[in-house]
Amino acid sequence: MTVNGNVSFWYAADGLPGQRTPLTGDTTADVAIVGAGYTGLWTAYYLKKADPSLDIVVLESRFAGFGASGRNGGWLTNSITGGRGQYVNSHGRKTVGRFQELLNETVDEVISAAGAEGIDAHFHKGGELNVARNEAQLARLKAYAESEEAWPEAGARLLDARETGERVNIANALGSIHQPHAARIHPAKLVRGLAEVCERMGVRIYEGTAVTEILPRKAVTAYGTVEAAYIMRATEGFTANLKGSHREWLPMNSSMIATAPLPDSVWDEIGWNDRDTVGDMAHAYMYAQRTEDGRIALGGRGVPYRYGSKTDTDGATQPGTIKLLTDILHDMFPATRGAAIDHAWAGVLGVPRDWKATVGLDKETGIGWAGGYVGTGVTATNLAGRTLRDLILDPGSELTQMPWVNRKVRRWEVEPARWIAVQSLYKAYGIADQAEKTGRSATSKIARIADLVSGRA
Repeated sequence: MTVNGNVSFWYAADGLPGQRTPLTGDTTADVAIVGAGYTGLWTAYYLKKADPSLDIVVLESRFAGFGASGRNGGWLTNSITGGRGQYVNSHGRKTVGRFQELLNETVDEVISAAGAEGIDAHFHKGGELNVARNEAQLARLKAYAESEEAWPEAGARLLDARETGERVNIANALGSIHQPHAARIHPAKLVRGLAEVCERMGVRIYEGTAVTEILPRKAVTAYGTVEAAYIMRATEGFTANLKGSHREWLPMNSSMIATAPLPDSVWDEIGWNDRDTVGDMAHAYMYAQRTEDGRIALGGRGVPYRYGSKTDTDGATQPGTIKLLTDILHDMFPATRGAAIDHAWAGVLGVPRDWKATVGLDKETGIGWAGGYVGTGVTATNLAGRTLRDLILDPGSELTQMPWVNRKVRRWEVEPARWIAVQSLYKAYGIADQAEKTGRSATSKIARIADLVSGRA
């Protein structure tokens, strides 16, 4: 029987963590961080390492890792959210190239920092593999690979069908692109371990303490107000719940399934010995990993957005979405057709209006922020945490000069325009993907129009 929800599969083995005590009244700190996911915890970690005397408070509505940090696909990869093109126009080729190198290096920094702190998050650095499975996807793949030749920093390499099959045996694979700066991880083990490390360092973490409003030098909760020189917003897909922030970042839903452990006979057929993170070139793409205990965890969009920027609580996903993801699993890996689906879940990720992540600090108000990772945050959160550290302690550092720092992003439209736009967007992607399966690639123009309307292009 498939478990649906209960936050995510990543908590199934060890159970949901017990909740730390909530805030019990007004308090003060040097830095208050709202959100105990990767962004908030990495920020606390690096601030405390740089200056152990800092008094740091982390406020979390449920428990550390309740949001995207405990529900994601476990892709520690080097993506620049939203691509590099617009950054080249604003900051130049050299700076953007260095930004890419920093994200490459951040993959190794996460693995190294976790190892130094004794966190076993099932790291395996096999790279990222994105596969084309029809002619339209192959054309898109080749165009992408050609554009990547201008960015040797990223390390991407085009593979033909044979080379792709040698890495992972995916049905109907025509080719793929592989880049080495990526690792598979266990998301919940990383976020749980980070929280424990931060506490040992002296960071105060208050759970069950939802922040309702962020003001200059203040974080307001029902249990009391925290006054601090700096207030860091690290709320990602839950940002819409904060007063005055309803249209900042759209909470996009993503859903996942995990199979039961697969027998050796199935792995003999699939391969996947390098544990690459695997995605595809569809418009409404999928993402997957081979877990430490021999399962396939696979995700995709499902129902992309809930009216009024509503966010879920327990991680349950729709039966139709479970079937959709199971069909993708069986289509890509026919050997899994007899496997049980042990778990299904969902979560939200933050999407800025221009689909590009951002990190910044307003010195006048003391309010900082990081997020809008659009699903590529497992790596970017670490770089964001170090960047927030520098914006506070070393504002002239190299990290504070990167293109995503202190960007201004326009807000999302009001309802019902927001809901109509997102539903139409993913309907268009679905139509385009289905058409491409049958060879009617001209319909992919619909997806191109959707990209332009959404702001992704």
